[in-house]
Amino acid sequence: MLVLLTSAGGFVYWRVEYALDRGLDDDLSTAASTLATRVGEDGEVSAPLTGTPVAAWQVLDADGQVLDSSTPGEVPLLPVTELPTDHAAGDTVTEDVGSLLPADAGAVRVRAVALGTSGTGRPAWLLVAVDRAHRDEALRELVLQLSLTSLGALVVSGFVGDLLARAALRPVERYRTRALQIADGAKGGLALRLDVPPDRDDEITRLGATFNHLLDVLAVALEREQRFVRDAGHELRTPLTLLRTRIQLTLRRERSTEELRAALRELEVDVDALAELASVLLAGAAPESLGSGTDADATARAVLRDYAALVPGDDLRTDLGAPGARVSPPPSSLSRTLVNLLDNARAHGAAPVTVTSRTDAGHYVLAVADAGPGMPPALLATATERFVRGDEARGRAGSGLGLSLVAGLLPPGGELRLCQRGEHRVEGPGSAGAPPCAHTDAFTVTVVLPLVTGPPPGTGSGPGATAGPTA
Repeated sequence: MLVLLTSAGGFVYWRVEYALDRGLDDDLSTAASTLATRVGEDGEVSAPLTGTPVAAWQVLDADGQVLDSSTPGEVPLLPVTELPTDHAAGDTVTEDVGSLLPADAGAVRVRAVALGTSGTGRPAWLLVAVDRAHRDEALRELVLQLSLTSLGALVVSGFVGDLLARAALRPVERYRTRALQIADGAKGGLALRLDVPPDRDDEITRLGATFNHLLDVLAVALEREQRFVRDAGHELRTPLTLLRTRIQLTLRRERSTEELRAALRELEVDVDALAELASVLLAGAAPESLGSGTDADATARAVLRDYAALVPGDDLRTDLGAPGARVSPPPSSLSRTLVNLLDNARAHGAAPVTVTSRTDAGHYVLAVADAGPGMPPALLATATERFVRGDEARGRAGSGLGLSLVAGLLPPGGELRLCQRGEHRVEGPGSAGAPPCAHTDAFTVTVVLPLVTGPPPGTGSGPGATAGPTA
């Protein structure tokens, strides 16, 4: 602001000074041209000037002696040493005598006109002076007014700028206060969010929205971590207790080599079950980042190709009808989803297992159906909860985490549907315009994912990198 005000003031001063100087120069030119015609060979002026703003005039010879003057005195208005020695008739020299600051009462502007003669006693220069008092007073007043105006403008602009800066940064202070409350464990914890105005879109509100998104991600990560700890404590307590009991029983008495081998084989089964359970728990706790678009059918086809080696020839049927459909979950997440659905169908259903896919109303629909009896209606409402298993499944291997893992892998807008004989259970946030169910009365698990629009990603390894089934 100071540079701007100084530049503007300098420009105004220059324009005013230029206009005032031009007026003085016009007066000097008129007076000099008139007097030059009245100077005789002896240096005497035949007739003095009248009615002009000229303050004084003099006629000098080449040695600087005053031959004629409008005022008494022998001191030249300009010393001859300041005049050029090499000159022609009509050449002019203009000089200011006296200072602008501090004020000088005798300040004048002098113009010297060469008369074209030389020698002692002969007229060589005509000097004409005009008073600069009004011009200098106007410039001094202008400098004072510009200084006061610039100073006032600087103070006002600083005050206004401070108010505007405070107003602009007030949301940042609110964000800081709320972030401090969240960090200090205020009531609500990570459920608290910054108060971002929905009707504004500027750098500050975008910062608040980004911070809220960061809090959402942290809340999800914290929930995954807490859930993992709860689930691990819940599910590992019984197998570890059983494992410790087996070891204590084995060590209670002396055993033969065969008995020890049999006990170790039983312990190996228990350890394998614990390892599988830990893998399942970690899979549910690991967050997945959304990609720019996964070819869903290509990923499903790769999983089914590997899975077909685990089942008899006609026990797995496929009808993938959505070539090129792209969804947001990465290939690893989509592969894990399909593997869990296939494992669930093999463990709790009956052959044949049928996998179909289609696109409908901007969504990718992946369905896995089996020929089994399905699940009891009472279990249908809680089937996606962790560690929930039917009575008939408790005697089989498994942890009751399969469908809950699939529900946990759903992206925003995704749905998990459990359907049989007209009854439906929907899990997930879903999205507007999701297509209705379209399947037989057989027990069917359907995953509905919003399609990704826009051009396919130009780089990447493709959707073929999938996770195969695990034992």
